[in-house]
Amino acid sequence: MRLKDTGLSAAELKALVKKYMIETYERMDFVADRAEGIYMYDENDQPYLDFYAGIAVNCLGNCNPKVVKAIQDQAATIMQTFNYPYTVPQAILSKEICETIGMDKVLYQNSGAEANEAMIKMARKWGIENIGPDAWHIITAKKSFHGRTFGAMTATGQPDSAIQKGFGDLTPGFTYAEFNNLDAFKAAYVEGKTCAIMFEPVQGEGGVWPATDEFIKGIREFCDEKGILFCLDEVQAGWGRTGDFMCYMTYGVKPDIVSMAKAMGGGFPIGGIACNDKAASAFGPGTHGSTYAGHPVACAASLEVLRELKAGKWPENAKKVGDYFAKKLLEVPGIVAERHRGLFVGAVLEDGVNAVEVKRACIRNHFLVTAIGTSIIRMVPPLIITEADCDVACERLAKAIAEVKG
Repeated sequence: MRLKDTGLSAAELKALVKKYMIETYERMDFVADRAEGIYMYDENDQPYLDFYAGIAVNCLGNCNPKVVKAIQDQAATIMQTFNYPYTVPQAILSKEICETIGMDKVLYQNSGAEANEAMIKMARKWGIENIGPDAWHIITAKKSFHGRTFGAMTATGQPDSAIQKGFGDLTPGFTYAEFNNLDAFKAAYVEGKTCAIMFEPVQGEGGVWPATDEFIKGIREFCDEKGILFCLDEVQAGWGRTGDFMCYMTYGVKPDIVSMAKAMGGGFPIGGIACNDKAASAFGPGTHGSTYAGHPVACAASLEVLRELKAGKWPENAKKVGDYFAKKLLEVPGIVAERHRGLFVGAVLEDGVNAVEVKRACIRNHFLVTAIGTSIIRMVPPLIITEADCDVACERLAKAIAEVKG
C-alpha cells in the first residue's frame, strides 16, 4: 500500500499514528513509502541509502524479487495450517538449514525474542532432565540483548536499562558475566545449578563487540568439560552477516543450540532455533508451541533467502566488503575507531560528538543508520552492497558528523 492510494497526506498519516498507536521508538520523520534494493523511498520518492536494512533483516536488499515471488506463490497456494499437517516449505527448509549449518533439528518461531525464549526453555528443561532438578540456571553476558519478552529480557544483561526496569520481578535463573572474559564466565558457573551458557557472538546493542577467538572457543571447551549446553544467540549475526552462513562457523566452533531470526526471512517475519540431537531431546509434544510458527509463507520466503545467499555467495561478499568498509570508516573525520565482523559494523565517534544527533543528521542526508548509546553508529546494511556503496556511505556519514560538530 502506497500513501498515494490512501488519499492522505504525510502529515495526516503521522497524525493517525500519534492518535492510535502506542509509540515505543523514536520515528524517523518521513513515510517509508516503497523500497528496492539498497534504497528506501519516502513519500516524495526521495531515495535513502539504507544501511540499517530493517535492523539487519533485509539481507538481500529491500523487496528482493525472488523472495517476493516465493511469498506471492505460497500465499496463493496455502497460507496457514498450524503444525498438525505436513507442509512442503517447512520440511524442505528444515533439511536445507540443517545441511547448511551442520545441525540436527530445527524448531520454528516467529521472531528473535521468541527464538531465544525457545532456546532458554530447551536449555532449562534439558538441564533438569540431564543434570538435576536445580539445573535450570543460565549464564549470560553483561551488556547483551536477547529480546523484550520476559525470559529474553531477563537474559539481557542490562539490569539498569528501560528494557528491565519497571516490570516487577523478572524471570529467575540468570547470572551475568563480563563478555569476552572467560574467567568471569567460569567463576559464575555453579555445579548442579548451571545448565547452559548463552551469549551473542557479536554484541549488537552492547556496542558491536565481536567475541574473541579465545573466549568463544574457551566457552565451548568449558561447556564440554562441565557437561552443560553452549547456546548462541545469532538473531542478528546469523544468516550471512558476518562472513559465513552462521557466525559460529567463522570461529570454527559449533553450539548445542543457536537462535536465528531477522535475515532468516529476508524481510518476512520468521525465527527459530537449530540444535543437535542432544539438546532436541528435551522437547516433545506439549513442551512448546506457537500458532504461526513454521508458517508456510514464512518458510517459503526463508527457503528462497537461504538458496539465494548461497548461490550469490553473499556471506563472502559481506566479509570482503565489510573489511573494505571498516578501513574507509577510519578515514572519516570524527570517527576514532571501528569494530566489525563482516557487515556487522560499528563506528566509534570522537568525544563530544553525539551518536543520536549524528543518526538524525544522517537521515537528513538521506542515509539510514542506527545509534547505540551516545558514541556508536551501527550499520547492518544488505549483504549485496558494493565497495562503491560504502564510499557513498562514508561521504554521507562524514557530512552528518561535520553538521553535528558545527
